[in-house]
Amino acid sequence: MIEMPPGVTPAKDGFGNIVWSILGQTYTLKQHSEASMAWHAVFPDGTFVPPHVHLTQDEFVYILSGRYDLWLDGKDLVATAGDLVRMPKGIPHGIFNKSGETATSLFWVAPTRSLRELFERIHNLPDPQEVVRRAAEHEVNFLPPPA
Repeated sequence: MIEMPPGVTPAKDGFGNIVWSILGQTYTLKQHSEASMAWHAVFPDGTFVPPHVHLTQDEFVYILSGRYDLWLDGKDLVATAGDLVRMPKGIPHGIFNKSGETATSLFWVAPTRSLRELFERIHNLPDPQEVVRRAAEHEVNFLPPPA
């Protein structure tokens, strides 16, 4: 069992000094336990997470700066600073930064399941197809591209 220790993760630091680079985005781990995991995300303009589904986790994004275009449950939505995006387990979603600026946010999932292990396995991995393959091994299923 992974328990969450009490304390503060400083603004510029990662929990356990962990920072991942995933397909052009930077994820800084802020909290990790069996019940949940949180990370600060930096999405440069033009980066995105393609549509996918978490079958065993609820996912949330609190927008700190910038704008995200979302595809959530078959609908196109927009989220800006101060908005909270709720992505329940089993609901397809994709996150895109088409704003012309860098966007930042705090993501978290509950429960954690094997998401940390996935991020460790895809850190600095340049091949999107291999990212998709490894994600499927960790309960994150990417959807096929639209026809």
